[in-house]
Amino acid sequence: MERRRYGFVVVANRLPLDRITDERGEQHWARSPGGLVSALEPIARSAGGAWVGWTGGPDDDTEPFEADGVYLRTVPLSGEEVDRYYEGQSNSTIWPLFHDAVEQPAHRREWRIAYETVNRRFAEATAEVADDGATVWVHDYQLLLLPKLLRDLRPDLRIGFFLHIPFPPVELFIQLPRRAELLRGLLGADLVGFQQPLAAQNFLRLTAQLLDLRPHGEQVEYQGRTVTARAFPISIDVSEIDRLAADPEVQAEASRLRRELGGDRRLLLGVDRLDYTKGIDQRIEAYGELLADGTVSNDEAVLVQVATPSRQRVAQYQQLRERVEREVGRINGEFGDVGRVPVQYLFQSRSREELVALYLAADVMLVTPLRDGMNLVAKEYVAARRDEGGALVLSEFTGAADELHGAFLVNPYDVEELKRGVSAALRADPEELTDRMRRMREQVWEHDVDHWAQEFLRALGRHPLSATP
Repeated sequence: MERRRYGFVVVANRLPLDRITDERGEQHWARSPGGLVSALEPIARSAGGAWVGWTGGPDDDTEPFEADGVYLRTVPLSGEEVDRYYEGQSNSTIWPLFHDAVEQPAHRREWRIAYETVNRRFAEATAEVADDGATVWVHDYQLLLLPKLLRDLRPDLRIGFFLHIPFPPVELFIQLPRRAELLRGLLGADLVGFQQPLAAQNFLRLTAQLLDLRPHGEQVEYQGRTVTARAFPISIDVSEIDRLAADPEVQAEASRLRRELGGDRRLLLGVDRLDYTKGIDQRIEAYGELLADGTVSNDEAVLVQVATPSRQRVAQYQQLRERVEREVGRINGEFGDVGRVPVQYLFQSRSREELVALYLAADVMLVTPLRDGMNLVAKEYVAARRDEGGALVLSEFTGAADELHGAFLVNPYDVEELKRGVSAALRADPEELTDRMRRMREQVWEHDVDHWAQEFLRALGRHPLSATP
């Protein structure tokens, strides 16, 4: 394809498409699920823009191509780089440390070198496709060095960066080797966006402590430029969830799930990636204690836990799976009956339609991470409840807790408090639950993913729809 340059460029670890193998063994591209793609792919398309990212496979030499009006600039990774940059520095060092070190981060020099190498390759690919004075929006923890690397190559660009996960407090961030370089990487952006105001404040404090800068308000001067750090809480494509919730086939599937999973019992639901930050093992432990002390009985309720496979090559994730499955087996063996178990555990991915059907079937949604930048599952559950029914038990350590004021907030580290939250949701008066859900739905509808994207781009000072390819 002829090389072209674009006025609006999205940069993310992954492309907005996944390579799918169908039942005939043929490969094709399909749009990736998730809020980021839902928010940005339409904007990139309407702007005639480009998206820079990895295909998701090692040693993939796919050439850049165009799909649905968006130019996709592929960035290849070797198998070794996948191990060191992605599974190593990104997911075994930065991810746990940015999630309050729920698991101990690992630090290896070869991971850091690979991380810088891949970030530089992303920067070079972006510089190649960005037009003069283009707007570039960089996303997430895999690319913390990229804004500065790109600024060095293309000082004419307007660069925004958004971090989708939490940003740690000063005392945790300073544990990172080469910490000042990561901070300088982010300062290459004109606007650095976070999920919560405290995260932006942590970032600005670090610029003072590590780089002797003098932040004022939301801004800090760096190398003759003004860098702004601000919270932009991300959201979901509410209209898509609402459309699925209104689909007769999805509603029929919800009814089937209620019959098969719950029957005459109340249905409690957890939907998470199998990740140690999600508090799945604490949640199952609390439910086991509710059964043990007689607060809940197997005849009254059932917990359905969907655990989507994640990072299965990383040892910490393998150990988590073993712990969770062992505890599920213990609880079902102790409190279950033939053909009627208290915990239905599903280690599998589910389609968007299947997830919305589960949301509709659930009487209580349990979203209890130990730490989460936002947690979009909570917002999806609220958006799906067109009937204004259901209850949400929500960890206070999520960004969503700042917005969904109708939820039953809990400290997931406190098993007794977690049990009280679940019990309160099960015993609440229906009118109270309707009032809580109505307030949460108003919040989610007024602050959808398009609102998030437009707010960020306005703060960046550029509107992508005015960009010219």
